[in-house]
Amino acid sequence: MKHSNMRSLSAVVVSVMVSSAISFFGLAGFAHAQNFPNKPIRLIVPFAPGGSTDIIARAVGDALGRQLGQPVIVENKAGGGGSIGALEVMRAPKDGYTIGMATVSTTAANPAINPKIGYDPITDFTAISNIAATPNIIAVNPSFPAKDFKTFMAVLKANPGKYSYSSSGTGGIGHLQTELFKSLAGVYIVHIPYRGAGPALADTVGGQVSMIFDNLPSTLPFVKDGKLVPIVVAAPKRLAQLPNVPTFSEVGLAPVNRMAYYGILGPAGMSKDVVDKYYAALKVVVADPAVKKRIEETGSIINVNGPEAFSKEIKAEYVVYKEVVAKQKLVLDQDQNYTK
Repeated sequence: MKHSNMRSLSAVVVSVMVSSAISFFGLAGFAHAQNFPNKPIRLIVPFAPGGSTDIIARAVGDALGRQLGQPVIVENKAGGGGSIGALEVMRAPKDGYTIGMATVSTTAANPAINPKIGYDPITDFTAISNIAATPNIIAVNPSFPAKDFKTFMAVLKANPGKYSYSSSGTGGIGHLQTELFKSLAGVYIVHIPYRGAGPALADTVGGQVSMIFDNLPSTLPFVKDGKLVPIVVAAPKRLAQLPNVPTFSEVGLAPVNRMAYYGILGPAGMSKDVVDKYYAALKVVVADPAVKKRIEETGSIINVNGPEAFSKEIKAEYVVYKEVVAKQKLVLDQDQNYTK
């Protein structure tokens, strides 16, 4: 009887200790969320300055900092088609003070084709929210002997391997979409990868590279200035900014007609309360007329959809690009370039 009472007492003590521990950690998490943020936040952009991801990040960064009451410091960590910046976010503490821009390149295209990328886009991050959906575009240097899609195709078919295209990095959306375009259109263009859209655009504008398949926000200013010529866009319909430029669907290449997304994520295991605080702040930020105008001027469509919806979006896009890689037999060679 005595032993039985002792066992019962021990069970009670253990139960109380477990309950206390749960309460303590629950309260600690709640307190963290309540006090968050109490120091500056790092927003990692996994590409060089000047590209679309950088433009969107800086459009929301300052306003997000004002809304949260702490500075949001934008840091560019370029390389590896966005994987270097993504890895930095993945390895960061899960306290919410390091977050990163999520793109199709970093969460779908690059992981789909590179088995050694070092992270799983589904399990190694916490989705916070999408911010904007953005059309993509093929644009050529003015010296290229074509100004419309029909002539563009005729020139490429007549000169396999003569022309080159730049991308924001090996395994990025621009690279993978161009390779998909090449395989479906039956043309061959040489791939020249860069560390971000900024330097890729600079060399395309400068004529060192013939063309670029890029996101609209970073390319559109050069098109407006006459420094690049638009050929075709990936968008649901023709763009108001470029009404004479056809979509990929119009020219019979519907599988290439995919837009990009720009969202925010953090390392896996972030507190739901902190994630919800970010989501609530982002909704306020994009409602700011100045921020809204800045994003929409790039041709992007605002789409702040929250953690659950953005997580599903990432998963769906990853599946699509895994299928593209398998169907088109794209593989990573020893020089870190993708070939078909």
